[in-house]
Amino acid sequence: MAQSNNLTTEQAGNIIAPECLYLPLPEQADGSIEVYWADRQLIFSASDVAGECFCLRLADGERISRAKIIDFLVNYNKVVVIAANPRQVFEDFAAQFVWVEAAGGVVRNQNGEVVLISRNGRWDLPKGHREVGESFPMCAARETEEETGVKVGSVGRLLCTTLHCYNIYGRWELKHTAWYEMQAATGELTPQSEEGIVCAEWVAIEEVAERIKESYPTIKSVFAAL
Repeated sequence: MAQSNNLTTEQAGNIIAPECLYLPLPEQADGSIEVYWADRQLIFSASDVAGECFCLRLADGERISRAKIIDFLVNYNKVVVIAANPRQVFEDFAAQFVWVEAAGGVVRNQNGEVVLISRNGRWDLPKGHREVGESFPMCAARETEEETGVKVGSVGRLLCTTLHCYNIYGRWELKHTAWYEMQAATGELTPQSEEGIVCAEWVAIEEVAERIKESYPTIKSVFAAL
C-alpha cells in the first residue's frame, strides 16, 4: 500500500484527479476503516460499533494476525478490531497481504439506465486491476469496456473506494478499488465470457435495488454513493 507511506488521508483526498495514481482509503469520519471478506465485514475502529458483532480490543502497539482474523470470521459475520490508532493497526494488518489496486464503476446510457453484469451467480459491476502507469479513471473506463463491450464516453466523479480480501491460487490479496460514475458513448453490450461474465444488461435505476439484493456489500455501497 504505497500511498499510505507517502500521503496522509487529507493529501490523498485532495489530489484525486484523472491524472493521479493515488486514492484515499475508505476511511470514515470517525477514523474507522471497513474491509470485506465476501459478505463478511471487518472494521478497524477507535470505539465500539453499533449492531451485532464480535469485538476485539487491542492494547497500544498490539498487532493482529491475518490467521486470527480469518478464524474469527469463520464464526462471525462482523468483526470489529478496536484500537487507539485504527489506521496504524489496519496498515500493519494490510502488510500481511499482496496489495492490489483496481477500478470500475457505474456506467449510464442516455436513458439513465446502468450496466449490471452477472458473474459467479450474483449481479455485479465491471472492474479490474490497474495496469502500471494507468490512472484509476483510465482503468475504470478500460475495464468497463472490456467486461461489458460498452464504449465509455467520459469518466465522472469518484463515488467511493472499497477494500476486500480474498485468497486466489493460495495467495492472499487485499484489493483497493476505486468506483467511478461514467457515461456511455455507445450502448451495445458484449459480456466478457473469459472473465466469467455470463451476461451484461442495461437496468433502469429504479430496478437496481431489487437486482442487487444478493450482491456483495461492496456493490451495494457503490450504489449508496450515487
